[in-house]
Amino acid sequence: MFSQNVQILFTSYRRHRMRIPSTQALRALESFARHGSVWRSAEELHLTRSAVSHQLRLLERDLGFELLQRDGKGVTLTPRGRKYANDVRKALIVIDDAGGRHSPASTGGTLTVSCTSGFASLWLCTHIAEFQEKYPDIALRIVTPRKLDDVTAPGVDLFIAFGDGNWPNRAVDLLCEIEFTPLCSPVLLNKLGGLAEPKDILRAPLLHLVDFEDWTLWLALANVDNPDSERGIVFSDMNLVFSAAITAQGIAIGDKLTCRKAMRGGQLIQPFDLAIKSPKSYFLVTDYARMDHPAQLAFTEWLKSRLSQTRNA
Repeated sequence: MFSQNVQILFTSYRRHRMRIPSTQALRALESFARHGSVWRSAEELHLTRSAVSHQLRLLERDLGFELLQRDGKGVTLTPRGRKYANDVRKALIVIDDAGGRHSPASTGGTLTVSCTSGFASLWLCTHIAEFQEKYPDIALRIVTPRKLDDVTAPGVDLFIAFGDGNWPNRAVDLLCEIEFTPLCSPVLLNKLGGLAEPKDILRAPLLHLVDFEDWTLWLALANVDNPDSERGIVFSDMNLVFSAAITAQGIAIGDKLTCRKAMRGGQLIQPFDLAIKSPKSYFLVTDYARMDHPAQLAFTEWLKSRLSQTRNA
């Protein structure tokens, strides 16, 4: 039975007895809606710019309403065109997934996953060969977002995002909660002559990821009087934070999931048992229309299973 998205897409054609537009024209529109640029769409679809423009003009003719409008020197979608492009995207996903579900071959296809750089490099990339061995026919692509909670990148099927779980109009599934605790190099600990109590942490530079929230919360929980939680160095990437921590440049706030390997190898140690539950967690975020995508289901199942094994190890 065709999904509701496909039915919505073709209702206007049945009503006006129009022919269904070509798939190439629909893909040209979907690509233009994501990129906002004819030349980027042409590059993605392996067409010339004139060919993409021609497909969009033919689509406007078939539909009987304008999809594009002039905006300064460029071209953008009209409000109606933007809404239609969104329906087209959902319908194309359903059509692509239908082919995958009814294929006699093993689970395959392409899957693009966006993952925060720290989680990707410190955990996911240390296990990813296992997934590839289990699903050799899935062409997996992993990218990193600009922000920890960004779920807007075009062309991404599944996001592993770090945030508060509030992503409207998306399917959101809690992956794992996190507790933060100070972590430092044993070399730095020896240099400081040890850390007898939480306030002693302020004798070393504090290493921050993006903002000061984590250190502010931990120092408050540790009852450190008049802490200057904004001292130290702010980094934009978790890999930079832990590179600095491992080389004894300061003390970081980290979690035992992503830092497990460094802690077991003795590169990082936990000077105090006190940990705070992060107000944010790791979530799986995707479009509702992609929830039953075979490759995505396979990856999600593997990811949750591997995380469970890691936590119980």
